[in-house]
Amino acid sequence: MAATLVVAVALAVAIPAFLIVQRRQLEESLTDIARQQATAIADQVTASGLAHVDFGPALNLGGDQALIQVVASDGSVMAASVSVEGEPPASTTRPAPGETVVSQADTLPIGEEGDRFVVVVTGVSTGDGPASVIAAQSLATVERSSQVVTTLLAVGYPLVLLVVGGTSFWLTGRALRSVENIRKRVTTISGSRLDDRIPVPQTHDEVSRLAETMNDMLARLEAAAANQRRFVADASHELRSPLAGIRAAVEVGRAHPEQLDWNETSGLILREGERLERLVADLLFLARVDERGLPLTVSDVDLDDLVSAEVTRMRSLSQAHIDASVKPVRVRGDAHHLARAIRNLADNAARHATSRVSFTLSSSDGLATVTVTDDGEGIPPPDRERIFERFVRLDDSRERASGGVGLGLSITREIARAHGGDVTATPAESGAVLRMTIRSTHI
Repeated sequence: MAATLVVAVALAVAIPAFLIVQRRQLEESLTDIARQQATAIADQVTASGLAHVDFGPALNLGGDQALIQVVASDGSVMAASVSVEGEPPASTTRPAPGETVVSQADTLPIGEEGDRFVVVVTGVSTGDGPASVIAAQSLATVERSSQVVTTLLAVGYPLVLLVVGGTSFWLTGRALRSVENIRKRVTTISGSRLDDRIPVPQTHDEVSRLAETMNDMLARLEAAAANQRRFVADASHELRSPLAGIRAAVEVGRAHPEQLDWNETSGLILREGERLERLVADLLFLARVDERGLPLTVSDVDLDDLVSAEVTRMRSLSQAHIDASVKPVRVRGDAHHLARAIRNLADNAARHATSRVSFTLSSSDGLATVTVTDDGEGIPPPDRERIFERFVRLDDSRERASGGVGLGLSITREIARAHGGDVTATPAESGAVLRMTIRSTHI
């Protein structure tokens, strides 16, 4: 409908303009013929006089109905073509010799009533004095041509609109058929069938690109759903472990109260409760990050103070030797989250170190870099990116009783990326090297 309306408006403007231009061109063509006829007769009169005027060659120049007259200055007709012999002058205009006047007349001695003529009058000098050569061409052919074209356009206008409308409807329906097929296929895809894909038309156009984009979206949704299911399964497993420990301690105490060591049992329950609390806090943290991103309370933070505080804490708790090389570095960020990220790196290193943990803080090119190194078994190259996934443990030596649940490094990466940086595991000759970068630094 829109295409048909546009064509209808365009034709409504173009048709009158075309008729006007066509009529003007036809009138100019007949005017040129009359001008040539008048010039030809004027040349004859000037060269040979009135006695030898031959109207034949001039009449052969064209035109539907033509008349030519040679009129003296007193208004008498001195010579005329056959069609107007004995008729009065066709024009009362008497230009000076060498001048030409063009006009239109509604009535002339020839032609049917109502026919219009274009009249060209050229002044000429003769031996008997000045005279005028009148040449007139009927505009009846212009009227007939305009009427024929108008009739054809009046008949063709609705036909053209009908063809445009039908063709547009057919082409649009054909173009959108693939979209309709995509829509029908999408309606059959549910959360349990995210592995289905939409057939891609071999048209290499916008529709095929739409299908490819939707397939990419389905792939992302499938991956997200798989990650969510894996996350829920892992979280359920991790939550079950401390709860099972607490339940077992309570059941043993109730079954054998005479053998209950309250200090040992209460210590076990507190440890499992703390572990459960940390796990729930980490899960809530990651859930908020996934939903809304990490909210930051930004201020100037002395990163060296945070690293130094963590070094002090590690020296009081860990049996490993703690080295530190800390330069003064100030960043714009969230002090609480940055401290948490540094602690996660330190705890990870302490769990895997054999005898030594090193901290390094430096800044370069607008980035602050915190590097934590341990002399443990190291991280295999294929796992240097996987360790930042949630609930990932690389080997059985990382028992739950001695370590976390595989969320610390994931949280650290989220914090680093929220501060314009990242966390990576870099190659090392021995042990593991984790490097965290933070953007926007000031020394």
